[in-house]
Amino acid sequence: MKSPLARRRPLLAALMLGVTLLMATLTATACGSPTAAPGASTVKEITVTIAGRQVTPPPGRIDVTKGQTVKITVTGDAADVAHVHGYDKAADLKPGTPATIEFVADQDGLFEVETHDSKLQLFQLVVR
Repeated sequence: MKSPLARRRPLLAALMLGVTLLMATLTATACGSPTAAPGASTVKEITVTIAGRQVTPPPGRIDVTKGQTVKITVTGDAADVAHVHGYDKAADLKPGTPATIEFVADQDGLFEVETHDSKLQLFQLVVR
């Protein structure tokens, strides 16, 4: 005759396996694994327009997930350079012509995106 504990061992083993799988999934999600946001786009597209030294949309913070591709498109009415600090990515701006900066956000932190000559803040990029 089996003891009550012996009869429950398969159930306990299955329970422990379930808990282990759940913890692995939660850890991957917290660490920014690609499985963290099922169905979410892997490219964050950000569009900014500069006209008469006014930035549209108004400067603010934009959140992205670490490991996500970021595509920034800037159209201005004057020659300048758009720059992402910390990533050292830049694009020359020509009046009326969209310029694109694309990179993988692989560093955690807060990064200023601005123009060099006119010193306009376009937005702050928050990578987590």
